[in-house]
Amino acid sequence: MKKGICQWLVVLFVFSFQTALAQDAAPQGEKPNQLGIRISSKDAVINHSITYRRFLKPDLAVEGLFSFSDPVALGILIEKYKPLGTSGLTWFWGAGAYAGFGGGRNFGAQGAVGLDFVFPAVPVNLSIDWKPELNFVKQFSFEPAAVGFSARFIF
Repeated sequence: MKKGICQWLVVLFVFSFQTALAQDAAPQGEKPNQLGIRISSKDAVINHSITYRRFLKPDLAVEGLFSFSDPVALGILIEKYKPLGTSGLTWFWGAGAYAGFGGGRNFGAQGAVGLDFVFPAVPVNLSIDWKPELNFVKQFSFEPAAVGFSARFIF
């Protein structure tokens, strides 16, 4: 029952961003939506997850994360992007919050710093990030070592 509710919340979350932000705010002339998976190195609340990123401006994005392991969790990040020398390569930083459903930890703040690459001829994005988490509710804890790799399809 909880998993079904969480799945519907993710679908509503993704479609609400798609509808509310339906403006052409694409980074570097690309399409503004990215959908894919994120694999994490540590057992943070937001670890292995489905990731949806929507660019609001060429240098600003909102990223939603749906973690499907234990606990099931939703997270959101606001991210700022800065280009590096190579075309398609940027670095980013951001902050946000998450909520877990089940398990010992269930609400907290998260940050992100990473590298992001968009292939010039293929609608694919790859990124690597460091995403520490500070949990506030149920079990106060800090997870400093969560490194993740994401692969996304751009549409």
